[in-house]
Amino acid sequence: MSEELFVKFRNIILGEVGRALGGIDPRSVAELTGRIVGARKVFCTGVGRVLLSLEAFTKRLAHLGIDAHFVGEITEPAVTKEDLLIAGSGSGESLVPLSIVRKAKSLGVPVAHIGSNPQSSMAPYTDLMVRIPVRTKLSLDDEINSQQPMTSLFEQSLLILGDIIACIIVEKKGLDLHSLWQYHANLE
Repeated sequence: MSEELFVKFRNIILGEVGRALGGIDPRSVAELTGRIVGARKVFCTGVGRVLLSLEAFTKRLAHLGIDAHFVGEITEPAVTKEDLLIAGSGSGESLVPLSIVRKAKSLGVPVAHIGSNPQSSMAPYTDLMVRIPVRTKLSLDDEINSQQPMTSLFEQSLLILGDIIACIIVEKKGLDLHSLWQYHANLE
């Protein structure tokens, strides 16, 4: 029985992630990628499981030689107008990322929002939205439904989107994959 359930949910989850990623506008991803490469520093913010997906993305950007930080980390430097803030929030209503987005915008920092709700409270403060059109706690009419608990599909799609963006950066910059190990932690 467990083997059958594994196969069942593997297929469901892979299908859902494929539909979610297929629903993203490639132009918004291209614009975000360009902004990441063009920024002096990149900052990411999110909460909960979104935080975990964005921390992985932030680390991957650092592996590509990009000066990337997660908001709130102990070594976080000051943000400037030459930087980029990426906020992850499916609903766009999460209080902590919303407050950080507002603060960044008051400092003149460009802001990108990766989320599902284009009409969120973050919308007036963002310069770019990359929409992953999946179910959030708001259950909007045009969201892709999921058989997974809560917003798992958003967090999974966000993690894989980050890896897609990393691959785009590697390709566009002509980076040698082997040479990237110089940026990997070596005190492990």
